[in-house]
Amino acid sequence: MKGSALFLDRAGHPSPPWLEKLWIVLVFALLALLCSFTLGGSAVFTAGGWESVWKFREVFWKGWVLTIVISTLSLVLSVLIGSLAALLRRSPVLPLRSASVLYVELIRGTPLLTQILFLYYAVAASVGLQYRLVAGVLILSLFSGAYLSEMIRAGIEGVPAAQWESARAIGLTPWQCYRFVILPQALRQILPPLAGQFASLIKDSSLLSIIGIGEFTLAAQQVNSATYRTLESYLPLALGYLALTLPVSILAKALERRLRHEA
Repeated sequence: MKGSALFLDRAGHPSPPWLEKLWIVLVFALLALLCSFTLGGSAVFTAGGWESVWKFREVFWKGWVLTIVISTLSLVLSVLIGSLAALLRRSPVLPLRSASVLYVELIRGTPLLTQILFLYYAVAASVGLQYRLVAGVLILSLFSGAYLSEMIRAGIEGVPAAQWESARAIGLTPWQCYRFVILPQALRQILPPLAGQFASLIKDSSLLSIIGIGEFTLAAQQVNSATYRTLESYLPLALGYLALTLPVSILAKALERRLRHEA
């Protein structure tokens, strides 16, 4: 189907893709114009403020790069943790299945801020883990892995039972069933929520500033403390996170279209 179902003509047919992109550009331009009118007349949003913040551009850059490193490592590790937890949730061994359920419910039922404080100051300190960056990556990975686990499990269980029976009928092992038959079909179903979770993980990395990791948010806080220019310090923060999350959404949509065409 060409076009998006959100953009229909009078006959109920999807409009061409270029029309959807045009509307997105127009809405973005309208929002940018509105922001310029709102902030342009503000007494605290001045050229002098930008000059004072610009002196700390290296602080912003280092924090932004560190956020990319943290997010990338956490994304990879959370996929591994989530996949393992999803498979354990379907395990016939009761202790393994119970451990997976306990992990998912504990992580999803408590705030990330509480998890960061508890896991770093209590758990990491008790085992002698002194590297804040390593601890932050592990905490984010455990947090995101619990949500990814439920998404992956739902995608696997959404594959028709006939696919399992056909895979076993041709002599595939359980691992081969997952690798060649089940997971490719599940990926098509869970790709949109996965992209949303990845984008959320990038933004959630901002909470690591509370344990002193010098990522993007902590950099903005330091610049704000040094310059007392709140808007000028935090607007680059918003744009920097947008520069990270927007490509994730675009890539996910491209992969979704490709997988749909290959189906």
